[in-house]
Amino acid sequence: MTQEEKYMREAIRQAKKAETLGEVPIGCVIEYEGKIIARGYNRRMTDHSALAHAEIIAIKKACRKMGDWRLEGCTLYVTLEPCPMCAGAIVQARIPRVVMGCMNPKAGCAGSVLDMLHEEGFNHQVETECGVLGEECSLLMKDFFRRLREKGKRKAEAPSA
Repeated sequence: MTQEEKYMREAIRQAKKAETLGEVPIGCVIEYEGKIIARGYNRRMTDHSALAHAEIIAIKKACRKMGDWRLEGCTLYVTLEPCPMCAGAIVQARIPRVVMGCMNPKAGCAGSVLDMLHEEGFNHQVETECGVLGEECSLLMKDFFRRLREKGKRKAEAPSA
């Protein structure tokens, strides 16, 4: 198992925590000098907050741990390509490297819809790698939404009283 796979495996564990809460299964870890310094998972429904994304939660924890808003020297591992808000936070935190499990063709901002992590107009660009345990990360999302659709179908088919 590579280092990337080891950290992505932990991000997947975080995503499964979100799924247990009925949240979209997205997980994130931040590594610094060979150690995980922060973890996060999607909690938007649980926290009733549009800001409770896995990356934002992990970035906040990592900043506290590092005692700085700059996370230079860190690598962020996330199961799904970051959205615009999270991509912006990654740039703002000066995170030099992001490893993604799978892309997000509907809202991804690291190459799918937009590419905020490589925007030359910004004062910071990010090295990215995609596809680490990508099959597993993609399957997490597909299975979650399939179950959600089936649950919705059953609800619609249920006889009303």
